[in-house]
Amino acid sequence: MDGSVRIALKIQYLGTHFYGWQWQPARRTVQEALELATARIAGHPVKCSAAGRTDTGVHADGQVVHFDTTKILPGATWRKALNGILPEDVVVREAAGVPERWHARFTALWREYRYSILDNSTPDLFARRGSWFYPYSPLDERAIAAALATLPGHHDLRAFRRSGSTRPHSLVHVYAAECLRRGELIHIRVRANSFLYGMMRLLVGVLAEVGSGRLSVEAFQTLWKDGNREAVKYAAPPAGLCLIAVGYPDNPFTTANGHFDYGSALKEYPMIS
Repeated sequence: MDGSVRIALKIQYLGTHFYGWQWQPARRTVQEALELATARIAGHPVKCSAAGRTDTGVHADGQVVHFDTTKILPGATWRKALNGILPEDVVVREAAGVPERWHARFTALWREYRYSILDNSTPDLFARRGSWFYPYSPLDERAIAAALATLPGHHDLRAFRRSGSTRPHSLVHVYAAECLRRGELIHIRVRANSFLYGMMRLLVGVLAEVGSGRLSVEAFQTLWKDGNREAVKYAAPPAGLCLIAVGYPDNPFTTANGHFDYGSALKEYPMIS
C-alpha cells in the first residue's frame, strides 16, 4: 500500500461471545470486529494480523495486532477512536507505529497464556466467565506446579496437540511454566515461543488429573515425553484460557505520550521465524 504506515495495537477481548480470533463466514469473530472498526477510521479496507489465533471462547488480555493504513494519526487518537466504536467486549489498550517489516506474529519471541481454575464446590458468577469451575475434587496446586516444572526446555509436545493442525512438527520451546493459588482460584501460566493447536487446554486437562491425585507427576512426565496423545482424554473448557502477553525484541508500545515516533519506526526489527 503506497504511502502507508504500519500500526501495532495491544488489545483485550472477552472471548465468550466470539468464535475465536480468525474470520469465519456468518460467525462473530474478533478479527472481523476489529477490521470493521479500523476500516471506518482509516477510510479503506484493513487487514489485521494477530500474534496468536485464539479459539472460540478464549480470552485475551495482551493480544497484539498490526495493520497497514494510509491514515496518519497519533497512537492516542487511534486508541480513543477505536474504543469509541468497537463492541463492548473488545478494547484497545495501546497503539504505536512500527517499522514496515515488523510483524505481530513473526517478530514475536514468545507468548504467554494463563489458565484459571475455580477450585471450589460452589460456583461463583463473577469468576465463571474467566475460569473453569472445578467442583469434582480439591486440587493440589503443589502437584500441578511439580508437573509443570518438567516442561521448560525444547521439547516435542505432540501429546498436547489437537488433530487438524497443519504445522509440520510439534516442537515447542517452553521458557517458563508455573502454578499459583489465589484463594479459590488456581492460575496456570506457560510462556513459550509458540503454542500447538489446542495445547493449553489439553495440558490443563491432564494437569487437573495430577492435581486431583489420579495421575502422578512421574506419569505426567512419561506421558508427554512418550508423545502419548491417546492418554490425553480431556481438554479443559475455553472459558479459563487467556492470552496475557506477547514478547518482542523491542517493546513497540513505549513512545512518549502514546504518539507515533516515526523516526524510531525506521529502525529494522529482526524477523523471528
